[in-house]
Amino acid sequence: MNDTPTALPVAVPSTALFTDQYELTMVQAALRAGTAHRRSVFEVFTRRLPEGRRYGVVAGTGRVLDAVENFRFEPALLDWLRERKVVDEATVDWLADYRFRGDIDGYPEGEVYFPGSPIMTVRGTFAECVVLETVILSILNHDSAVAAAASRMAVAAGDRPLIEMGARRTHELAAVAAARAAYVGGFSSTSDLAAGFRYGIPTVGTSAHAFTLLHDSEREAFTAQVESLGSGTTLLVDTYDVTEAVRTAVEVAGPGLGAVRIDSGDLLVVAHRVRRQLDELGATGTRIVVTSDLDEYAIASLAAAPVDAYGVGTRLVTGSGHPTCSMVYKLVARAGEEHGGGEEEGAPLVPVAKKSLGGKLSIGGRKWAARPLDAHGAAEAEVVGTGPLPPELADRQVPVELMRAGRAVARESLDAARDRHRRVREALPLSASQLSRGEPVLPTRYAGTA
Repeated sequence: MNDTPTALPVAVPSTALFTDQYELTMVQAALRAGTAHRRSVFEVFTRRLPEGRRYGVVAGTGRVLDAVENFRFEPALLDWLRERKVVDEATVDWLADYRFRGDIDGYPEGEVYFPGSPIMTVRGTFAECVVLETVILSILNHDSAVAAAASRMAVAAGDRPLIEMGARRTHELAAVAAARAAYVGGFSSTSDLAAGFRYGIPTVGTSAHAFTLLHDSEREAFTAQVESLGSGTTLLVDTYDVTEAVRTAVEVAGPGLGAVRIDSGDLLVVAHRVRRQLDELGATGTRIVVTSDLDEYAIASLAAAPVDAYGVGTRLVTGSGHPTCSMVYKLVARAGEEHGGGEEEGAPLVPVAKKSLGGKLSIGGRKWAARPLDAHGAAEAEVVGTGPLPPELADRQVPVELMRAGRAVARESLDAARDRHRRVREALPLSASQLSRGEPVLPTRYAGTA
């Protein structure tokens, strides 16, 4: 089991410039107006799921905690802001002392979410909260998109393991985050060594076609690999002729050959042929791993094939057609003017929301969320509300404490998040496992909201 906490075991640079400029210019204007320290509540949510998706998956929570704790304006950053005149000197002075000292609640990593779910709630002064908008959204939108794709692929794969191998298909830093999110969503391992080092994810990998092409014959290539890595290795058998390669692989490694990998062709047909040939050669325990531009639909189509594991790259790290979750970060409440800006904790909060047409309507007020169960023990709705939490929902709340007074209070291993996601997904109605297009598997019901 992976017991590595989500905090990185490597030095993390400042995340302060993972910020859109308007966040800092808002701080400048608010400082001048005397409203920068008004107590505020910001909320992360999405108005809709990607088309056809039945549920979303929260991922990146641990990375958000890292980012917030490392959100500080170092001297070089302050000098750059000053030289470029991004903000005035008073704002630079304020940024020099910046540390987030507020509170964050949210859905724990691996949890599922639906339209309107208060995925993350950030509380503090306006200035200290507003500057976190971009970095929080960039992490949650990316990681949750990958985790949702991974979850759908894990459902399609059933008990067969999934290998994340998409590092070469995305930005080098996004690749590490994608591997982490894929693990939360149900993948078993990654080919990316940086992800293994940073997050303790199991890593795998043997050889590519280039290794076979390097040698004068396929037999020489297989012999070199087996002598180096042992007979339990995985041999890539589709560089030339698959049938001949499988025969050579068993001759070189013996019937104890660990696995063969197929990376091209009609995977359904080829897998059946290879399985039959392996069995005839006495390699009944040799596994078959398939790769080649797989997604959840291709994996589902191979359910009846004699496949033992899947390797997925491009479609996974790009969210399988939905590379973002369209999450937003909105001010939903702030202290009233009659309390002098309301920096003190006891000042009552006033719900706020912009009025908008075109599907961008927001609901003001700090939200709670609960998920009641039906008579069969399955979740029946995502109930979101403002005001007092109904007593009957007290033990069904979804958000948890993530940060208090600027310090993370919810560090956990990736395996904990991965296990949570599996449990939560299995508790959803059966239709959640369907890959066909449809509405969210749980309806969102609003309570106590205007």
